[in-house]
Amino acid sequence: MDNRQAIGSWLSGPRAAAESMGVDFGHRGQRLGLPEHGPGSVAPLGRRVGALLVDWALCMLIAYGLLAGRDGQTTGNWALGVLLVLSLLTVGTVGFTPGKRLFGLRVIAENGGRLGFGRVLLRTALLCLAIPALVWDRDGRGLHDRLARAVQVRM
Repeated sequence: MDNRQAIGSWLSGPRAAAESMGVDFGHRGQRLGLPEHGPGSVAPLGRRVGALLVDWALCMLIAYGLLAGRDGQTTGNWALGVLLVLSLLTVGTVGFTPGKRLFGLRVIAENGGRLGFGRVLLRTALLCLAIPALVWDRDGRGLHDRLARAVQVRM
């Protein structure tokens, strides 16, 4: 292996290096028994981020309305609390937030059922910490979803 191949494999990451050696990881969600495309498949990152941005904007608007625009920092802190409550109420009952509904996503348990309140609480608390949502597994699930044994799928 020359230096260019070594640097190229390092830059592309361990998955690309393993795939070049013949390892087959399958599609995202295959280990969970989910289809590769269409309804029930693992939600793509762009849709998940878009849904979160819509939910965050809605929560900022609600927090701004509650505080009558007193302070930008205070509004942001209250928006996080509103996001926690919004997610608990909506994901815990219907399986999606307004943003997820807009983007055609749903949160389900790994076995395909509905998440229980404890798992929704764990998932939401970790989402509010932000870091667990930025760490993904090979199925594209955030650490908050993995620890709550949940998966975001297309509707």
